[in-house]
Amino acid sequence: MSKQEQDSTHWAPAVDRLNVGDLPEGAININVQGKRVMGPMRGFGQLWQKTYRLRLENVRPAPQEVISVWKENFASFWPRGNALYKSPGAIKAGDVGVINTMAPGNVPMLSTGIYVIYADDVSFSFMTPEGHPWAGMVTFGAEDSADATHASVQVLVRANDPLYEVGMRTFMSKMEDKIWFGMLAKIAAHFKARGQPTLDAVLVDRSLQWSEWKNVWQNSGMRTAIYVVSTPIRWLKRRSSKGAANR
Repeated sequence: MSKQEQDSTHWAPAVDRLNVGDLPEGAININVQGKRVMGPMRGFGQLWQKTYRLRLENVRPAPQEVISVWKENFASFWPRGNALYKSPGAIKAGDVGVINTMAPGNVPMLSTGIYVIYADDVSFSFMTPEGHPWAGMVTFGAEDSADATHASVQVLVRANDPLYEVGMRTFMSKMEDKIWFGMLAKIAAHFKARGQPTLDAVLVDRSLQWSEWKNVWQNSGMRTAIYVVSTPIRWLKRRSSKGAANR
């Protein structure tokens, strides 16, 4: 197999619309099935590149081992209150995942997802669907330097719509930092390594893409809120249909 053919096996197929497989009972899939993938050029807000980096001190696992562990345990490395539902096994190119974020009291706060576009033995990347808080790509990697192994998360993203842009400028950007710092901390804990994650943030494009303001109609936060408040209506409809079937 040529190097070009070998590299091609790491890429997911191009898709027009995302297709979610079987999900466990209770998983909420209202913002992934049938959605398009959103690259960073299709979002609304300012374009940011952020690199979260962790130097694994006092241990030195191979980059391949770090990524293997990351792929196998990705769902459990999410912060508490977040669940990732995908096909069984380690993360691989072509996976479609559904993310449910729950507020205290087990109330759904956000239902969205990911599409894994690339995966090899030292990195993997995913992109976001329509309606996600940001449009863009996230890459998880590991590398060996002269004196240590480093794990990293690099995001290249824009807020998906005007509402999310306001959120990013007020509190959501700090929430994003907390997610990736937390994930790197769990990587360190898995390997019993010391080290503090660092952040390098670069504003790539400060302009707003006003032509993409209509993305707000796909806003997954709003759609999840509508789903939650309409739960009694869905319950009544199911009860009515069941009663009619039993007559």
